[in-house]
Amino acid sequence: MFIHLGGDKLINSKSLVAILNADSVLGANSSKEFLKTAQEEGFIANLDQEEYKSIVITDKDIYLSPISSLTLRKRADFVDNLSE
Repeated sequence: MFIHLGGDKLINSKSLVAILNADSVLGANSSKEFLKTAQEEGFIANLDQEEYKSIVITDKDIYLSPISSLTLRKRADFVDNLSE
C-alpha cells in the first residue's frame, strides 16, 4: 500500500522507517547535523518549497512534507490496518 506525503509524492508503506515532527527534530543539534549531511548527499526531497511540518525517513530517501506528522501517522496506521 502507499502513503501520500503531499504534493504528488506517494511512498510504499513497506519502505517507511520513521515519521517525525519537524519542530521536535530541528531542536536537537544531532538531528540538524544528520539532515545537513543528508542534504549534502542528495537524500532529501522537499515536497513543499516554503514550509514543512514533518520529516519522513524511508529506506532510501528523506522527505520534508507539508503534512503534519500526526496526519501522516494516521494514514500509515490506516494502511497497516487495511493490510491485515
